[in-house]
Amino acid sequence: MTTAAVVASEEPHPGAAAFVDRVVAEYGLDPEHVQGVLAEARYQQSIIDAITRPAESKPWHEYRKIFITPTRISSGVEFWRANADLLGQVSDRFGVPVEVVVAIVGVETSYGLNTGSYRVIDALATLGFYYPKRGAFFADELGQFLRLAEEEALPLTEVRGSYAGAMGVGQFIPSSYRAYAVDMDETGKRDLWRSLPDAMGSVANYLATHGWRDDEPIALPADLSVDLPEGADFPLKPEHTLAELAEMGVEFDAGELPGDTEATLIELEQADGRDYWVGLNNFYVITRYNRSPLYAMAVTQLAKEIREQRQ
Repeated sequence: MTTAAVVASEEPHPGAAAFVDRVVAEYGLDPEHVQGVLAEARYQQSIIDAITRPAESKPWHEYRKIFITPTRISSGVEFWRANADLLGQVSDRFGVPVEVVVAIVGVETSYGLNTGSYRVIDALATLGFYYPKRGAFFADELGQFLRLAEEEALPLTEVRGSYAGAMGVGQFIPSSYRAYAVDMDETGKRDLWRSLPDAMGSVANYLATHGWRDDEPIALPADLSVDLPEGADFPLKPEHTLAELAEMGVEFDAGELPGDTEATLIELEQADGRDYWVGLNNFYVITRYNRSPLYAMAVTQLAKEIREQRQ
């Protein structure tokens, strides 16, 4: 047996040796520490099962039923009432509406009630080493998590989150935690589980940093008066303007928004047809949190329902 084969057979996970070399070089971590963590990380088939059938693969009319419910709306109103002063401070500081911050944590964790039951090292190791479709991404997140644990003094082998390794009330993956989490309560630590100021501030900071515009709506209901031009493309990041969409036959009420406002067309599958919306910059910003247009529309509609009931 060759030396390479011996090394490979001793790896706790396929590709672990190369991973250790990379994160040691990139983050200055102790190699024995990294090896010890990997040895404790366990493959979980349920994680692979979960990521291969995400809620975002459902049609809109089924996906919507998960998040736009009387309970989630009323719980959002109560969460806002209970934390009104804090949420007002967060909104003022970052320029993001309270109802949007509330809706995101409502969709993500039911307002902090369910922050995930998987050990983060198990989730990221399983996806990083056994899910080739996105293995490179999750292996990078595993490295980020190792570094994050040192920076924030997290109990690395005990931290729990989603099947994708997202953590806390707002469900931040490690790279987002490191880049966008804020110490809103000024304790010297960014705690996205037990500190509601940190968790809410971090959600708002994420949206603000990705370009939230407080003077624009998120999306406009729309109709089509004619067939769209052949080959017309509408990516989540707006590449058209309101004026261009109107010229294509998309009907909507833009109010006082100028015609050169960036916009895209969102198509959602209903049980009996299609819903159309004009997505603006803020809709795209929400998709930076989760790249699915279904997710962004669920946040948009839940925020609207919460705001209206709150008022």
